[in-house]
Amino acid sequence: MIVLDIISWALIVSGAFFSIVGGIGIIRFPEFFSRLHGGGITDTMGAALILLGLMFQSPNSLVAIKLVMILFFLLVTSPSSCHALSNSALAQGHWPELDTTRKSKNK
Repeated sequence: MIVLDIISWALIVSGAFFSIVGGIGIIRFPEFFSRLHGGGITDTMGAALILLGLMFQSPNSLVAIKLVMILFFLLVTSPSSCHALSNSALAQGHWPELDTTRKSKNK
C-alpha cells in the first residue's frame, strides 16, 4: 500500500509541477503561438499525470475506468483544440513573430 501511495503522490506532484510551469509559460512567452504551444503541451501532460496518480488512489475499478475515460477525452481534445486555435489564428492573418519563411515571402 505504501508503494502505491508513493507512486500516486509522485505522479500528482509532477502533474501539478507541469501545470504550474504551463501557467508560467502562458504568462511569460512573447506571442500567441508560443503561448499556445507552452500551455497546450503542459496542460495535457500535467492533467494526464494527475489523472494517473488518481488512478492509483481509486478505491475500486469503476472509478479507475471513469478516470481512464476522462484521460482519453483529454488526450484527444486538448491537442485538437490547440491545433484548431492555431489554424484559426493563421486564417485571420496572425502569423508567428519569428517565422522567417513568411517574412521572406513578403520581400
